[in-house]
Amino acid sequence: MNKNIKLAVAGAVLALSATAANAGIIIPAGEWTIDINGNVNGFINQTNVDIAQNTGSAIAVGRDANGASNAKSLQTGLLPAWIGFTGKTRQNDLDVEFTISLQPGVSSNDVTGDSATGVGGTDNVGGRTRASVLNRQTYLSFGDKSWGSIKLGKDLGIYASDAILNDMTLLGVGSGAGSSSTLNSTAGGIGTGYQYAAWKGQVAYTTPNFSGFQATVGITNPEQMAQTADVYQSQYGLEGKASYSFNANDVAGKVWVSGASYDVKTTTSAGGTRVSAYDIGVNINVAGLGLTGYAYDGKGNGITFLGFQGTDGTARRDGNGGYVQATYVLPFKTKIGAAWGISKLDGLAGDAALVGAANSIAREQERWTLGAYHPLTKHLNLVAEYSDIKIEGQNNLRNEYSTASLGAIMFF
Repeated sequence: MNKNIKLAVAGAVLALSATAANAGIIIPAGEWTIDINGNVNGFINQTNVDIAQNTGSAIAVGRDANGASNAKSLQTGLLPAWIGFTGKTRQNDLDVEFTISLQPGVSSNDVTGDSATGVGGTDNVGGRTRASVLNRQTYLSFGDKSWGSIKLGKDLGIYASDAILNDMTLLGVGSGAGSSSTLNSTAGGIGTGYQYAAWKGQVAYTTPNFSGFQATVGITNPEQMAQTADVYQSQYGLEGKASYSFNANDVAGKVWVSGASYDVKTTTSAGGTRVSAYDIGVNINVAGLGLTGYAYDGKGNGITFLGFQGTDGTARRDGNGGYVQATYVLPFKTKIGAAWGISKLDGLAGDAALVGAANSIAREQERWTLGAYHPLTKHLNLVAEYSDIKIEGQNNLRNEYSTASLGAIMFF
């Protein structure tokens, strides 16, 4: 896993176990140090779909192929199973690094069980989920503590990355579980409090750490926003963030802001439009208590994914939302938590009349999650979660479901 993800996961695990390891399997190899790292996880989910109307939401869950409202699934959680290979060395006064990772999914509920009968990527046939192996990281970086570092390749996006890395459902399931889901992993709090940072081709510069302050700015690959038939991104995107981390006595935490700006072309508007978004968040830990607050806003940024449903080709739909979260580590090391999040999307004239499967537009997505995370060993954690999701479309149709999950996640 990349540095940011490793630190976030290590922090989450450290909150569960004081003896958790921060690194994977370290192998000296000549001038290089190879780190093989990742996780394996799986969750048994019971999803009750109370209302399955067409809201146009990317995180909606329908009834199973037989129309039953009580859907069962065995899936990967929000953090997919992961195998990462990182190599580091010091050459010519530069810290040089590469990372390549793969993310296989658990959910291959087809006749072969290995996605062999799928059609590439993830699809949904007869209410059954098929999953593929993802490639979320392929990058190199070089730099020095004196002037910072440069990254080139594919990695987690910059805007909204801290929102997902501070989400407690990173170790669990959150929303998006169910036998009709087409996701390789579940959605966690994506679309119910923050937008997905996604995995983007990028060139990014990160400053040195100035006594806790650090900033990153980068350009991202064209055609990486959530597209529709008449909207496309032909130019590089611009993303950036700044953060301040602190640790004094028994209080530790982080404050961050980030933003993104994209020029978007449309087939119905010669001038195109601009998609922009920004956020602010804070995480504070005092002894065993952890508190997180986060909010985002934007123009044409849509909902769930950056740019998804953000424009009809001529006008922009603005999105905003946020989440609050509280966790506490009990004396026997079990971490319990509660989170509430919401994402909203402004509507345009005519949106209320859209009812077709390809046309419906979401308006509001809300989630409550209760979770318990227990370190059975310093690497293996048992997880229990319950999430309640309510989604409303611009057409006033609704999708409502709840998911109870029980599983385990093991880091190495």
